[in-house]
Amino acid sequence: MNKMIFFLFIMMFGLSSLQIQSQTIPRNISIFILAGQSNMAGRGGVYNDTAKNITVWDGVIPRECRSNPSILRLTAKLEWEEANEPLHADIDVNKTNGVGPGMPFANRVVNRFGYVGLVPCSIGGTKLSQWQKGEFLYEETVRRAKAAMVASGGGSYEAVLWYQGESDTVDMVDASVYKNRLVQFFSDLRNDLQHPNLPIIQVALATGAGPYLDAVRKAQLETGLENVHCVDAKGLPLEPDGLHLTTSSQVRLGQMMVDAFLAIPNSAELHSGFSVLVLFCLFFL
Repeated sequence: MNKMIFFLFIMMFGLSSLQIQSQTIPRNISIFILAGQSNMAGRGGVYNDTAKNITVWDGVIPRECRSNPSILRLTAKLEWEEANEPLHADIDVNKTNGVGPGMPFANRVVNRFGYVGLVPCSIGGTKLSQWQKGEFLYEETVRRAKAAMVASGGGSYEAVLWYQGESDTVDMVDASVYKNRLVQFFSDLRNDLQHPNLPIIQVALATGAGPYLDAVRKAQLETGLENVHCVDAKGLPLEPDGLHLTTSSQVRLGQMMVDAFLAIPNSAELHSGFSVLVLFCLFFL
């Protein structure tokens, strides 16, 4: 990964935030790891302002993405604050962030878990190879996931939500080894979080940046791993760039992921604790 991106990712931890005192956060935490590329982190409502020659977010927040005092997010400084769109404002600082599936997901499950916590960890334009164990993004992701639990005094990981792969559709080699890398990533993440059968809900790509979209989608749909559940984003409406989901599509995706999660046996149990959604999102440049 570019050293400048590393620098920015480290510097983001110095940004200010509204901290929620740890004593106000329930100790029984259910942690959801939400990982992926730009479409997971959110580009809904992002467009090019041709007059100013910049990319901006339209600021439209659907009802399904509304803030809620019981939905928090872990800031770049590892402090809790009330979650608001865009969730990655202090994380993917080189990009313009908009609506993603995290808030609609959280709003659907918050009544079941009492409190929900979102932990964004994304950097734009990265490939799956950059998320292998030992690479900066992987290690930083594990660190923030563990910090989310520690910051709240304990808890348990409940699921991984994963949507990534657009960048891997460009190169034939990346596409051909995507399945092996994906299986390794899931296996390593489960191992490092000490949860060998951690449920994983991944999204099959809606679109890609290159000609090998079908190869990556095939790998996503056929991981062969136990307790990996796939949601297909193909057919969801896209922004004019033809790469990113629209705001309404992001809302729909969040709901689809909730449906997949609740279909897992025992996942719909009512918890009295604080749920944390850890967002590991790879953005497409």
